[in-house]
Amino acid sequence: MSISAARKFAAVAGIIATTVAGAPASAAPPPDQTTAEAGNPFVSGWYADPDVAIYGDRYYVFPTASRPYDQQTFLDAFSSPDLVTWTKHPNVLTTADVSWARRAVWAPAPIARNGKYYLYFAANDIQNNAELGGIGVAVADRPEGPYRDAIGKPLIAQFVNGAQPIDQDVFIDADGQAYIYYGGWGHANVARLNSDMISLGTLPDGSTFKEITPSGYVEGPQMFTRNGVYYLMWSEGGWTGPNYSVAYAMSGSPTGPFTRLDRVLAQDPAVARGAGHNSVINVPGTDTWYIVYHRRPLSETDGNSRELAYDRMHFNPDGTIQRVTMLVKDNFADGNAYGWKTYGGTWTTTGGQYRAAHSYGGKALLADNHTNAVYDVDVTIGSGPGDAGLVFRATAAAVGTDAYRGYYAGITPRGEVLLGRADNSWTRLGAAPLTITPGRRHHLRVEAVGATLRVFVDDLTTPRITVTDTTFAAGRSGVRVFDTSASFDDVAVTNR
Repeated sequence: MSISAARKFAAVAGIIATTVAGAPASAAPPPDQTTAEAGNPFVSGWYADPDVAIYGDRYYVFPTASRPYDQQTFLDAFSSPDLVTWTKHPNVLTTADVSWARRAVWAPAPIARNGKYYLYFAANDIQNNAELGGIGVAVADRPEGPYRDAIGKPLIAQFVNGAQPIDQDVFIDADGQAYIYYGGWGHANVARLNSDMISLGTLPDGSTFKEITPSGYVEGPQMFTRNGVYYLMWSEGGWTGPNYSVAYAMSGSPTGPFTRLDRVLAQDPAVARGAGHNSVINVPGTDTWYIVYHRRPLSETDGNSRELAYDRMHFNPDGTIQRVTMLVKDNFADGNAYGWKTYGGTWTTTGGQYRAAHSYGGKALLADNHTNAVYDVDVTIGSGPGDAGLVFRATAAAVGTDAYRGYYAGITPRGEVLLGRADNSWTRLGAAPLTITPGRRHHLRVEAVGATLRVFVDDLTTPRITVTDTTFAAGRSGVRVFDTSASFDDVAVTNR
């Protein structure tokens, strides 16, 4: 935390330790993950603006369908018992069930009360108070819907304090009072919800809305509590640009004041751009927290090409939030390979492994762009006398044996570990003798820092190969086979 952030936090008054307010805490704790260990994105498709809920023994994510506004006429949801395997619930709400909504259905906010499930949403992207639209509320008997319009009109239909009525978040405090936070166009408001959850109440001063806009605010507010502290998070920057990010404030009151402390999440040019519009998950009964958000793959330029991801969120002893690191991992425990793109060969995800059938150079790559990094993978050689291993710093990938520009480190049952570079041809840079047993899992690691490339197999203290090569500086990471089949597991790429 910076000195200025520490001073701002020290100025926060009236913070009293209480239990965390939130959803029913009956979901089973998943493994203590550092990120989405089974890979980000954690579901398939273009989605954005995720909000979360814990209903019974399942975690739910409700996102925006990321597509042109006129095609945003429905909302899907996803649920999981463990934050690893996810079930899609399509069309939990559509414009056919909301008489006044026709397009731009955004940022669903789920919450349960009174034996019902509520879903707050924005629709129509209104630009002034003469247009019909704003924030609505739908209700269902089950978490996965179907949801139906609860009041037949928007709950918030006008610009107030300059805030466009979009990007709502709903929060129930420990005393039972419900609040709605919302706002686009650089302004944020808070209002009370009555206990019926479909009408607005009044604040202590008799007003309906209070502006709470912190410095740098653009859109996407999110409220949660921890140890009696109220945390307001929001998005900054432009949603189609690389500078989209998440910042936060802390307060002793659900209505503020909220003074910006720090940026929590931002793009990583090695992993993804446009990381923002978040929510948070607190695993019931623990102090384990995850930030759930959308981001744009480095391979995509369309503003609507956004995917759902989550990473671990940590707190400092004084309650401030550490900056989030977007990690690159995939253990394939979810039975899919979302985020991977294949170039030749036949690839399947079964038994918690990524399996490549026998081919002459089939490869699968992530959409990253690492420069200095440590690359890890477990490799099990199958049938065939060839080799299998890691591709790194790769560009210009295509189908073909050496159809890419980058490096490759592999192992072979012929009794060696090898390192080379490809540029539509193959140049061997180094090799070392090593007993490789087909059907046995071997751990392969590459450390690539500057021009120094080190290859380790099983023993991660002594490199088998060390070479210096300046040909390729950065690029994508992945796995490859040549004249063999192989299985891959526990892929991880870590910045150095």
